[in-house]
Amino acid sequence: MTHHYGILIPSTNTTVEAECRLLPESYQAHFGRLLTSAPNHSPFAPSRDEDIDYQSRLLGTARVELVILIQTSASLHSDGYDQAITKRINAQAGGIPAITSARAIGRALQALKARRIGLVSPYTETVNQGAAHYFNANFGIETVAVEGFAATDSYEIGQLAPEKARDAFVRIDRPNIDAFVVPGGNFPTMTSITAWELEFAKPVVTTNQASFWAMLALLSPGEQLPVFVRLLAHTES
Repeated sequence: MTHHYGILIPSTNTTVEAECRLLPESYQAHFGRLLTSAPNHSPFAPSRDEDIDYQSRLLGTARVELVILIQTSASLHSDGYDQAITKRINAQAGGIPAITSARAIGRALQALKARRIGLVSPYTETVNQGAAHYFNANFGIETVAVEGFAATDSYEIGQLAPEKARDAFVRIDRPNIDAFVVPGGNFPTMTSITAWELEFAKPVVTTNQASFWAMLALLSPGEQLPVFVRLLAHTES
């Protein structure tokens, strides 16, 4: 059986589509691109409401089974953003379920029973502080170590080498970290996660991986997929 799911991404993102192709062909992604709402064109601000509305309506006409907003930093912008934006997407797409990548990360950490995380991200200190607040306020998860790469440009994030994350894990790793979190949908990391988990003996949760896991949990609950990483090995949420 072929499943069709929709993905909303910032217009500057060049990574998500490639990482979607790592899933079996029976899971087909359909994309809508969004412009930032920030006057300074910041890639970390929420996307324009009019773009969310338009692209969600178009995905609804494709009869996708789920819409995922893969823009983790947008969810960190303000409390309640996830609830408001998923309600908006749901309404515009004709009642189709919707989830944000940030919420998918939180749910994935809960599924892995991770209570304390090490956060390694391409973001600035301010955005990382927002991430720590988000995971604590919404999921009761404590961020005990943080390292960010202070990127201010989405294109720069798309060019980051995954080795930067691995080197950061080395610097911040400690016994009380249950899992590493690597947010950023434009940070290409999917093909590195297995090696990281083997080296550090801890789960690694990334934006795109958690988003795919959330999709699988809804569309194929219980299906076992031999896809790279500990989280994607099961779809129970």
